[in-house]
Amino acid sequence: MTMLNGTWQHEYMISNGIKLHYVTQGSGPLMLMLHGFPEFWYSWRHQIPEFAKDYKVVALDLRGYNESDKPQEQSAYVMNEFIKDVEGVIKGLGYDRCVLVGHDWGGAIAWSFAYAHPELLERLIILNLPHPAKFAEGLRTPQQLLRSWYAFFFQLPLLPELALQAIDYAIIGKIFTEMAINKNAFTSADIEAYKDAAARRGALTAMINYYRNVFFSLGQRQWGILDVPTLMIWGEEDTALGKELTYGTEAYVRDFQIKYIPNCSHWVQHEQPELVNQYMREFLESGT
Repeated sequence: MTMLNGTWQHEYMISNGIKLHYVTQGSGPLMLMLHGFPEFWYSWRHQIPEFAKDYKVVALDLRGYNESDKPQEQSAYVMNEFIKDVEGVIKGLGYDRCVLVGHDWGGAIAWSFAYAHPELLERLIILNLPHPAKFAEGLRTPQQLLRSWYAFFFQLPLLPELALQAIDYAIIGKIFTEMAINKNAFTSADIEAYKDAAARRGALTAMINYYRNVFFSLGQRQWGILDVPTLMIWGEEDTALGKELTYGTEAYVRDFQIKYIPNCSHWVQHEQPELVNQYMREFLESGT
């Protein structure tokens, strides 16, 4: 894997009883980045050096991914554990607040963490993952159920792992290249990096266990009004999550902004990194 910046550091820490790997660059206030499926810290390669100018940027490998620990029990992959992981990282790094950035599953964790620990967040930035209440609503519609077919496939034992590792992890590559609008956003080296991360022992089952517990993680909880200033960035051509899932989010967040990016897929920070970075910076520097 090519390092885009020689000042990135690979480090490990114990949080919530497990060892988590992360990449860090910069100094100052903490910006913590949470990736999605089937990714790892590398998904923030275009954002890390940009925001390291003003922040200590930490891009985690979530539990079960890449170089982080991969507990074997399926019960280890539930939202309460993810929230404890993030809390432990913030405090373990010596901070009492951070800017939290999440995409896909990382976005789901970030939303839930914001409700659980608003006192630990300065601001929240979510990329292509709807508010949990809106997602739960969406799963009651035929169109979103069709978009989320893979989440139901992942409920099966063993078969999803076999499918993902077949033909040198070909599906891992296709998840990126076939969903992307800008096919040049992922180089062959990028795809190989994602395949290598997925090929680590225990990683596939761990990654899929997030989905095996997803309906439990969504739960039936009531979502109140979030007081953390929040920016949502949304690639409009997301084939997994419909744009309509973003409508009405302002009913759940007191200080909410949304930026839509046309002609862009679910992989928004890969396909439009300059625009994503611009929107993030404008939000962070605004007085709201």
